[in-house]
Amino acid sequence: MPRDKVVATAAEALAGVRDGASFAVGGFGLSGIPNVLIQALYDSGVTGVGVVSNNCGVDGGGLGILLAAGRIARVTASYIGDNKEFARQYLSGELEVELTPQGSLAERLRAGGAGIPAFYTPAGVGTPVAEGGLPLRHHPDGSVAVASPPKEVREFDGRTYVLEHAIRTDFALVRAAKGDRYGNLVFNKAARNFNPLAAMAGRVTVAEVEELTELDPDEVHLPGVFVQRVLVLAPEQAADKSIEKRTTS
Repeated sequence: MPRDKVVATAAEALAGVRDGASFAVGGFGLSGIPNVLIQALYDSGVTGVGVVSNNCGVDGGGLGILLAAGRIARVTASYIGDNKEFARQYLSGELEVELTPQGSLAERLRAGGAGIPAFYTPAGVGTPVAEGGLPLRHHPDGSVAVASPPKEVREFDGRTYVLEHAIRTDFALVRAAKGDRYGNLVFNKAARNFNPLAAMAGRVTVAEVEELTELDPDEVHLPGVFVQRVLVLAPEQAADKSIEKRTTS
């Protein structure tokens, strides 16, 4: 019989987190971000963490609350976006940032979960992504303190590719629309972009789910083998979703 992975509280879901731990965090913009787990991580007081996520939330939302509190030491992301505090910390030397192409980031997370140590991709060839020189950390005066090293490149069938290494993190925090007691998950629309990949990369993966239910195997997006803990959200928590940009027509 599969193991029941449901935990009672967010604090229990984050058991074992420590200063300096690394986290893969799901979400795309503010779509599908694990808000409850991020708040619990903030409440735990953990600091000096490394984060791997498509973006680092927004000012005052998502991972932005950890960022504003100075709890994040390093970010691997593909998009800085409109987060002014993120840009300020990066340019002032308070935060180390590894920018990577979005598709490469997605595949690095997936490869980590699949046990593939590295892979070759054409994305970034001929740019500082492959040749090195991207600022990882700045001095307080804005000059570059640490730059990215060059990566290995190789030709296959007459085309040049760059070697990208897989990502594994201590923990992964994700949000799913539906899940069962055994960690099988279903994601809704854009929330499926990075959540399954982040979940695969974590050594301990925690999923907050909006609805706990029985799932047909054919509808499962991520099998429970990748998930160690399931936190069931209260109805008000499940309904609490932010909009990144409000537009009118």
